[in-house]
Amino acid sequence: MKTDERHALVIGASIAGLLAAQVLTKYFNQVTIIERDRLSDQPEQRPGVPQAQHLHILLKRGLDVMEQLFPGIQTELAASGAVAINASADYLCYGLGGWTPRFNSDLNVYSLSRNLLEWIIRRRLAANNRVVFVQGSQVTSLLSNPNKPQVTGVQVRQKIAHSQDTSYRQTDFTADLVVDASGRNSHAPEWLEAMGYTPPKETVINSFLGYASGLFELPENFHTDWQGALITAKAPGTRGGVMSTIEGNRWIVTLIGIGRDYPPTDEAGFLDFARSLRNPIIYEAILDAKAVSPLTAYHRTENSWHHYEKLSRLPVGFVVTGDAVCAFNPVYGQGMTTAALGALTLDECLNKQLSRHADGNLVGLSQSFQKQLSKIIVVPWLMATGEDFRWDTTVGGRPNLITKLMQQYLDQVLLLTAESPDIYRLLLEVMHLLKPPSVFFHTNVFRQVVQRIIRESDKKWNRSKDKLLVDH
Repeated sequence: MKTDERHALVIGASIAGLLAAQVLTKYFNQVTIIERDRLSDQPEQRPGVPQAQHLHILLKRGLDVMEQLFPGIQTELAASGAVAINASADYLCYGLGGWTPRFNSDLNVYSLSRNLLEWIIRRRLAANNRVVFVQGSQVTSLLSNPNKPQVTGVQVRQKIAHSQDTSYRQTDFTADLVVDASGRNSHAPEWLEAMGYTPPKETVINSFLGYASGLFELPENFHTDWQGALITAKAPGTRGGVMSTIEGNRWIVTLIGIGRDYPPTDEAGFLDFARSLRNPIIYEAILDAKAVSPLTAYHRTENSWHHYEKLSRLPVGFVVTGDAVCAFNPVYGQGMTTAALGALTLDECLNKQLSRHADGNLVGLSQSFQKQLSKIIVVPWLMATGEDFRWDTTVGGRPNLITKLMQQYLDQVLLLTAESPDIYRLLLEVMHLLKPPSVFFHTNVFRQVVQRIIRESDKKWNRSKDKLLVDH
């Protein structure tokens, strides 16, 4: 299926960009990745990913896709220090109904820093002679064919370092396909408008959630039989937190505040915020721990969806993926997995396109990909925004009656997870994007929800009856 002497270009060495590049190596002779940052040969923080300092979760579905795209990557993760975790046994969860049950399952994932994961993927790509990284360079516009509705490449602003100052040069890169994976700051809407196309409409749902995170070394006398702990916020309460062990025998702690109840980044304030959570387990773990990094904040967490799938016209040779299309509230841990599913979608669309057009004709690919990608996005979008709508401070829309009824039903499911290992496993499978949320409405689950409602109603009635007898 490879097309000789054809060139694909990816804007951004994000997770979405790197995974898309891996797919493109199957179909193009050369793949160029244009990245604004200088990329280290070590797993280090870079300016273009400020959120990398906070906890990242690679869901089971995302891990499976990455193994499919990069066979053997799980072995590399383990060899690089990533911590193997069984999601149902090694991770504590204090949910709506209290602690969930612990049991072994096949939900095996890894806990690691975003920097380490990105570096491992980048190292794999760098070993591929089809891939070229162009660093310290920023795409400023799309190149187009004046006679055809077609993107032919990009114009790039590149730094030229001198002994005393830094200057820039403009360079044109031609390509048969351009993939924008430049994240939340994508300029694709403006670029399309400059070419005479209608920019996509954007939907934004913002719960004004903020993080504060730091790395810690726990005291030697602190022993646990778990590798992570999650304390969820319970509306109308606004505070939650999560801690997880990562490579280097370190623990990352991320405190979460909703509705602008942002966690502070001074040590005393951070500890006090941890103490205010619904359960003290995180506070007790870090009370005597040694901070091994500064405490950092991140507040850009709105759900944002640019609806490219609804555009009637798109230029040939240009697609948009990752956060450049849809960025989720990161508290739900869906971003990297959705990026991986987007890469699989690109693979499927290219396979179909080039099976039909052996000459490499890409007419129709853009619309096909964006529509297929939207089908991938819709489930995590509804999950994220449905949860964010629980808080009255959320802006960008209000839950309708159906959404409110769904929330009430799902509250019963969440309460059941503290009582039933089977229901909790089902919840984990949905959270890890292995099963659709519709499984919560299967007969067995629905029956347990009804039974619980009846049980609780009977308890409430008996309490009221007892109180009435005492009063008289």
